[in-house]
Amino acid sequence: MDIKAIVLDIDGTLLNDEKQLTAQTKEALIAAQKNGIKVILASGRPTSGMLKYADELQMDQHNGLVISYNGAHVLDVSTQKELFSQPLSIEQSKTILNHLKQFDVKPMIAKDNYMYVNNVFDGLLDLTFHEGPFNIIEYESRGGNFQLCEKDDLATFVDFPLHKILVAAQPDYLQENWQKLYAPFEQSVSGVFSAPMYFEFTDKGIDKANALEQTLKPLGIDREHIISFGDGHNDLSLIHYAGVGIAMGNAVEELKSAADKITSSNNEDGIAEALSELL
Repeated sequence: MDIKAIVLDIDGTLLNDEKQLTAQTKEALIAAQKNGIKVILASGRPTSGMLKYADELQMDQHNGLVISYNGAHVLDVSTQKELFSQPLSIEQSKTILNHLKQFDVKPMIAKDNYMYVNNVFDGLLDLTFHEGPFNIIEYESRGGNFQLCEKDDLATFVDFPLHKILVAAQPDYLQENWQKLYAPFEQSVSGVFSAPMYFEFTDKGIDKANALEQTLKPLGIDREHIISFGDGHNDLSLIHYAGVGIAMGNAVEELKSAADKITSSNNEDGIAEALSELL
């Protein structure tokens, strides 16, 4: 195969469950770049929460790309040039944030160095993978490298375009109510689960595959030149788009069913394993 790009989700894919990039996976991806293959990180995370992994992978030396906010923004790591940006409109954002007030959810929005929430202390969730209460707001702010700021009314506060509105809630509550959250906007914006406790709003048509189409086609990299790796529902577009779509061993069943190949889990260097077979 003539592989020109490797596209990777971050959480549950590139990183193990300890949120670490293992030596074996890191070495495999750096070796691929030295052989002329572009590495692209594609995540629901904000750009600021992805750059440290781009640095670890030496992507600045090989014109790597960072696709953030589930595909709403693309950055060239070497030049720091914005290659694509499609945020929600201010009006859309205000309408969504107003609608969310009637639900038991925790909306989070970001601009520059700040993440804005209603109450920094109202982030506790009871999650099966974590012993005791887990503060999802603290977790997100640290992961995105944000400072926190409280606003009583996010809808009134927002006067700038948002690349994403992140909604966190108890997984069972979110599963029961996500259709009510999304229904009024289904024709005008995109909505997707990125984890059992996260539902995310982006502009209509935004997904990770669309970001690839917008930025790689001009570089002469077509879908048949791409290997993609993912584990979650928001990686489905990557798996369908790429010439070879690979699901991690820990991926959701829907993604495994759509994939061309299933590799080992994110805790077992599944990326390095698959690349050793394909490259």
